Amino acid sequence: MRSVASRFAPYQELAEHLLQATISEPMDAAHDVGHLLRVWGNAERLMAEEGGDRSVLTAATLLHDCVHVPKDSPLRLSASSMAAEKAGRVLDSLNWTAGDVEKVRHAIEAHSFSAGIVPTTLEAKILQDADRLDAIGHIGIARCFHVSGQMNRPICDLFDPGADRRALDDRAFAMDHFQTKLLTLTGSFQTATGRRLARVRHDKVRDFLNGLLEEVLPDAMTVSH
Repeated sequence: MRSVASRFAPYQELAEHLLQATISEPMDAAHDVGHLLRVWGNAERLMAEEGGDRSVLTAATLLHDCVHVPKDSPLRLSASSMAAEKAGRVLDSLNWTAGDVEKVRHAIEAHSFSAGIVPTTLEAKILQDADRLDAIGHIGIARCFHVSGQMNRPICDLFDPGADRRALDDRAFAMDHFQTKLLTLTGSFQTATGRRLARVRHDKVRDFLNGLLEEVLPDAMTVSH
């Protein structure tokens, strides 16, 4: 993991230690080391314009998914709080100050879409934006279909793929997740830089969905927003 940890310079030693706490948990391809590196890359872009404490964001990024809870688990809503608790224990063992531990814990708790916690610190806002950027755009599309495939969800409803005459249900169809979540995220970004980057990725998701709708059912209604 040294090559991965080196991406977090000048905190590569911290990163190498914290990676062990994360990879000790089961991981899927949508929440793996690649996801951590992409979120970190997003965080670096945000920090370049917004500022933020790099050590806090290093720890928060590496530990934000350190407790793995499957998407269909009844414990899913508690995943970020469980990860925050574990992160606190890990950082306490490294003799971090109580104030910095709390900053990391809050950032991890608030990053989750499911938890619905409003981030109140710059670092928490950056982590939430960085994580949500990885949920949209081309990588967000790939992750959506990967998770849906793991759960044996079909791509779409055969007769109403755009949900024009039925309620959306992303637990039943992968395509429904575009309208129930992916295309709703842009308005939730916390930083000006995050909002700018999200708009570009949002448009890619919208265009992909419209193209997919045209292919699965030629007269399907497209999405304008």
